[in-house]
Order: sequence, then C-alpha cells, then structure tokens
Amino acid sequence: MHSPIEIAKNYVDIGIHKTMMSAFKMLLLGFFAGLFISFAGIAATTATATMETASAGRLIAAIVFPAGMAMVLIAGSELFTGNNLIIISVLEKKVTVAKMLKNWFFVYIGNFLGAMFVAAMVTYGHVPDLFEGKLAEAVINSGVIRTSMGFGDGLIRGILCNILVCIAVWMAFASKDVSGKLLISFWPVMLFVLCGFEHCIADMYYCMAALFTSAEYGIQADTLTWGNFITHNLIPVTLGNLIGGVGVGTGYWLAYLAKTPFVHTDHEQEDIDIAEEY
Repeated sequence: MHSPIEIAKNYVDIGIHKTMMSAFKMLLLGFFAGLFISFAGIAATTATATMETASAGRLIAAIVFPAGMAMVLIAGSELFTGNNLIIISVLEKKVTVAKMLKNWFFVYIGNFLGAMFVAAMVTYGHVPDLFEGKLAEAVINSGVIRTSMGFGDGLIRGILCNILVCIAVWMAFASKDVSGKLLISFWPVMLFVLCGFEHCIADMYYCMAALFTSAEYGIQADTLTWGNFITHNLIPVTLGNLIGGVGVGTGYWLAYLAKTPFVHTDHEQEDIDIAEEY
C-alpha cells in the first residue's frame, strides 16, 4: 500500500502524463469514461425502476453505480472530475495552467459525447420499454429531478460529490493491485450516490437520456428542456465539481508536497510507471 505522501508524489508525474497526451487521445479516452459512467447510470436506474421505497431504491442505486468508476479506473479512460487532481502537478510547477485546461476541455467534451452516445442508444434501442414502460418513467423522472434544481443546490451538491470522487481516485492509487483499487474506490462513490450529490458526467447521461426518452415516448415534463439541463444542472454542477476536485488536490498538495523536497527513489519510480497504467 502507498502512503498518502507517496500518492501525492506519484500523482505529480501522472498529471504530467495526462497533459502530454494528444487532443485526440484525450477525446477518445474521455469518450470511454463517458460510456462507463453512463452504463452505470442506466444500470442504476434499471435496478430501481420498480422499487416503491425511495430510500431502498437509492441504496440499491448506490451499490450498482460504482461499477462505472471501476471501469474508469481499471479499463483505462479519462474522467473530467478525477482529472481535476491535475492541479497537484500545476502547483508543483510541473504542468502549466494552459496544459491543465486543455486536458480538462478535451476530456470534458469526450465525456459529454460518450454520455450522449449511451443516452441515444439506450433510448432508440427502446431499453426504456422494460417493466411495461416503467423504466421510461424512471428515466424521465431522474432527468426532471436534475433539471429542477436551483443553481445553488447544484453547485453545493457538485462540490460535495467531487470531494468524494477525487477521494475515491486518491484512495485507488493507494493500492498496488486491481482488487484493492476496486474495493477501496467503491465506498466514496457509493456515498455520493446515496446522499444525492451531483456528478456532472453522470448528469449528462441522466438528463440527455430523459430528454431523448421524453421525445421518443411522448411523455412531457415541464422542467425537462435543454435550456434547464444546461442552466439548472450542467453549469452549476460542473462548477461545483471543479471546486470540490481542485479543493481536494490543493489540500493534499499543501499537506504533503508544499515546501517538501521532491525526490523519487527507484522503488517509487516503478510505482509511478504502474500507476500511470490506470
């Protein structure tokens, strides 16, 4: 197991690697992460579509959804929210702000395209027909909830969510094996879903799936519009996620790297090479 200071040192080099990728690779790997998070989204909705007890349904969704983060961490992909930790490399003056912003931009666009792809395929493959159309109602309801939030609610829930997501990524780097990464990362992701916090990439899927399903199935909802999706959800939740993720990265930089000599042993360098694969 890596100690927190080892994770911090290793992530500096991981951040450098992430920002050195071409824009095409950032888009492609971002697309994969959008797919993975969206698959977890439809699975969570399907698992709870016919449950009458809201709290039990939320618990089941929270148990199912971490499969998305597992795929992101192990299969190889780039997730905007996790990449907010690149701020560590910037504070260490190993990566420029411009390169960090480039990574965030192309990965975010890739995540959006991946979420849109799954939302469209699920809708027009008529997956919402399941359970005599109850899944369609559940898909739309999940979008209505997210497009009805106030700006402040979305911002705060976004902050809380990405604190937990970045902690999940941080904790995953503590383990040196796949099983450990899966076990460790499960809990923070489960908590953010259970508590109703908002993740901008997951919300891309939930809102677009609801919009597509509403049009395809002729089920109308007043708040379910593209405008509300952008202004009531995507903008505030993305800003909140940024604040939460950058806050975690900055906090750990201050705790473990600020005014601390930065020297890699041969053993640590081997660990960095392994970590970059994830």
